[in-house]
Amino acid sequence: MSTFVTYLHLGFLHICSPRATDHLTFLLALCAPYVLADWRRVLALVTSFTVGHSLTLALATLGVVAFPPTVIEALIPVTIMAAAVFNLARAGRADQPRRRVPEPVLWAAPNALAAMFGLIHGLGFSNYLRALLGQHSKPVLELLAFNVGVELGQVLVVAAILLLGALLLRGFGVGRRDWVLAVSGAALGVAALLLLQQKYA
Repeated sequence: MSTFVTYLHLGFLHICSPRATDHLTFLLALCAPYVLADWRRVLALVTSFTVGHSLTLALATLGVVAFPPTVIEALIPVTIMAAAVFNLARAGRADQPRRRVPEPVLWAAPNALAAMFGLIHGLGFSNYLRALLGQHSKPVLELLAFNVGVELGQVLVVAAILLLGALLLRGFGVGRRDWVLAVSGAALGVAALLLLQQKYA
């Protein structure tokens, strides 16, 4: 198996694995407010997240920037909690009259948050990748392959979340607000547990 395929596979498994609870939960919180018809907005969110984590993944893996792993591992659950609380706050105002917001403004805030959170998650990815690479001096090919694998995993997970939401909303008549509250509440609970684990590890 080529080096590219090996690290592509590792990047994919770093997302699509039961051990990736933090990243899976973040994607769940990120997608909770959206339905299948919102796929363009979800694509924009995931792209913003990708830009953020690709930047810090590259810089940290190549040794340009460095942060204590314990700090990053603690910040990742915080990003999940922030996304979940943002969803819960918006869902709680669902019955109130809505002001008309220009489309660029409507997209800008969630995308900016996704990009900022991506910066933090990229540092988390880099800790794992550096452990795999060991003393490799110029891991450009490995870095590219791993990043592509992560993106493929993210696309698969996001598609599964949107399809599950469509099934429950359309097939079983679950209310959209109930879906957002349940999913975001679950993500908030998981993130709190992850944060406690970091504190008492």
